[in-house]
Amino acid sequence: MSIRLRSCLFSVFFSALSAPSAVQSADWVHWRGPEQNGLARETGLPEIFDPNAPAGEQGVIWKQPYGGRSAPLVLKGRLYTISGHDMSKPTEGERVMCFDEKTGKVLWEKRFGVFHTDIVSSRLGWTTLTADPENERVYCHSTAGLVICFDKDGKELWKHSLTEEYGRISGYGGRIVSPIFDEGLVIVGMVNISWGEQARGGNRFVAFDGATGQVVWWAETPYQIRGTYYSNPVIAVVNGQRLLVSGGADGYVHGFKARTGERVFSYRFSDGVVNPSPVVDGNYLYISHGEENPEGNLPVGRVICLDISKVDPKTKEPKLVWEQKRLSKRFGLASAALVDGRLYVPDDHCELHCFRAKDGKLLWRVRYGTVSRGAPLVADGKLYVFDVMAKMAIYQLNGDKRPDELATIPFRRTSGPGFVETHGTPIAVNGRLYFLTQDALYCVGSTDAGKTGTYKPLPAEAEYKKDAPPTGTRVVPADVLDKPGEQVKFAVKYLDANGREVNAPADAKVQWSLPQPPLPKKAPKGASPPPPLNGEIADGTLTLGKLPRQQGLVQAKAGGLTAQARVRVAAQVPYTEDFEKVPVGAAPAGWVNAQSKYFVTEKDGNKVLSKVNTNSRPPYSRANGYITAPTASNYTIEADVLGTEVRGWMPDIGLVNCRYTLILDGKTGASGKRQVRIVSWEARNRVNVEADYDWQPGAWYRAKFAVVPHGKTATVRGKVWKKGEAEPAEWLLTYEDPNPNTEGAAALYGYIPDVSITPARPGSDVYFDN
Repeated sequence: MSIRLRSCLFSVFFSALSAPSAVQSADWVHWRGPEQNGLARETGLPEIFDPNAPAGEQGVIWKQPYGGRSAPLVLKGRLYTISGHDMSKPTEGERVMCFDEKTGKVLWEKRFGVFHTDIVSSRLGWTTLTADPENERVYCHSTAGLVICFDKDGKELWKHSLTEEYGRISGYGGRIVSPIFDEGLVIVGMVNISWGEQARGGNRFVAFDGATGQVVWWAETPYQIRGTYYSNPVIAVVNGQRLLVSGGADGYVHGFKARTGERVFSYRFSDGVVNPSPVVDGNYLYISHGEENPEGNLPVGRVICLDISKVDPKTKEPKLVWEQKRLSKRFGLASAALVDGRLYVPDDHCELHCFRAKDGKLLWRVRYGTVSRGAPLVADGKLYVFDVMAKMAIYQLNGDKRPDELATIPFRRTSGPGFVETHGTPIAVNGRLYFLTQDALYCVGSTDAGKTGTYKPLPAEAEYKKDAPPTGTRVVPADVLDKPGEQVKFAVKYLDANGREVNAPADAKVQWSLPQPPLPKKAPKGASPPPPLNGEIADGTLTLGKLPRQQGLVQAKAGGLTAQARVRVAAQVPYTEDFEKVPVGAAPAGWVNAQSKYFVTEKDGNKVLSKVNTNSRPPYSRANGYITAPTASNYTIEADVLGTEVRGWMPDIGLVNCRYTLILDGKTGASGKRQVRIVSWEARNRVNVEADYDWQPGAWYRAKFAVVPHGKTATVRGKVWKKGEAEPAEWLLTYEDPNPNTEGAAALYGYIPDVSITPARPGSDVYFDN
């Protein structure tokens, strides 16, 4: 490959690089820039550079051999990335890294494991980071579902496991949503199945307090999910109201009040998930998709413009301004940029379309490559965009006219087979371009660093009065995970219509209660509502009862306003469960991701736990039911298990300990026998030890699984024997993990691989007991 130039040569365009001159400092804490639209207000950015040259030559200021798939983040002179590491090695995982923005020096690195996901290693690190600029905190959402808060020096301040705490679901395609920070909140979108009213699979958003990690609010869409998605949210102010705006897993684009999660609008425009991020300019929202259209008889893909200042109060549907739906283009993987009244939208095959923002007229289109993932960056009159196939295209923009190609920059792999994939989105800060390829992190620019312009702030919100009458309340924390017998202190916050805190009314009196939760949606006919929390509440202090596991609600009524919080008591180690006290048809209270996937039934005169075997959709056919908190460590889990054979299919049955799974595999191996395996990340065989054990359908077996941490390693051991026989003295499987999971929720695992199952045609059975 060669570099194509429009005009200048390296000898003319660049001189020897030296330390950049002082420029106005800027932060880049949203992946689409300070205005969240793909615009960088920088000058002096390069028209050409050679990424294969050594650092300090031909436009490369510095580079580091740490690749990734997303956009970097820059905050107060430091640059942060998230990426995978040690691909195909037993130590493989993800990491957040911090560099000196000017020199590229590595300042720190924090590694964490990958588990409970079908996402493969080539798609690690596809989310982007977000940050609290004032307090210099950085937040990540990992492939495994960890939301972690780091300070500027890499110290972990708090952490949540979305998968183990809230039943977050990830698919094979790497489709998980980046977090966004706004006014003290870290907000994350996801598809999840949890407990209570969240036992139904849904597209939900959770807001954490950025300082403490406390849950502040939950939000959800009322529509059916269509898969996992990765539309990253933006913040907008419309009609004086601060909004969180995001595409969804349900084919809609949604707007929520950013401070409370109250849904403001929804607009359906896709028959599949929405992956691109929205762009908002004033009252107008722009977004695309690459799936089938809802009408069914139109070409795939769509680009729309909505006036979100005009929302029907009954349907919550905003006004459609224009749409492009007959181009037969999949605008489904890369997000758009919006600059100077022009919307730049790549389709999935690297054809860049420029639409006039006010009416959707197609002004021009150019093909810049083969496969698109990264979004375009517009800066200094130029447009930068990656083709996945190891290329960056740079164009000189010409207003409404077709742009001039300045260069196509090729990237070479320095070692190993194949080409360097380029999935990311470049950013521009302090007169320099920063970006990630699969192999490296780059800083490119000229000797005379450019200048940072002034970014536009969000529009003004409605007037704020601290003494305004409240229009709503919230209970904080909004979601609690605690132990039996513990106390939890709740507080009521009074809010105005924009979710801002106002003074409590002078005569405010709060009535606290523990209400009976409603029946979950689609509960079996005749099912009884779950009981209220076992405990007492007075003056906002909840004293939990001694039940080993439970779940329920705390409610506060004040001045005609009502708010609730969710409380879960997770089982503590040691813990014994025989399901005899669980009603038939129900799942054990206090478990996560079990309520719609597991249920208690009677078998052979005993109550046992059964896996749902009538739904072939992946979140239901394969599921972990999480028992303990994700901080459980150094324990052993045992259970009796039984599987049946139906139409030649056997299930997989397993126990989960510290994010490892001991699996009785239902299919036969190369030996012609069934096997028992230990895995940690089944989509990628980082841990995969196995032994023949020809377990049979219709028979009970005892499975035992232990994880013993030893600092930098852990010993993982499992055994299986027929129920009623003596326990074997030796472990069937033992693995010493050099990259150990030292904590994690205990869980039961079941998988019914028969894709033909329906309520009328159930599949094989999975049972657990004792």
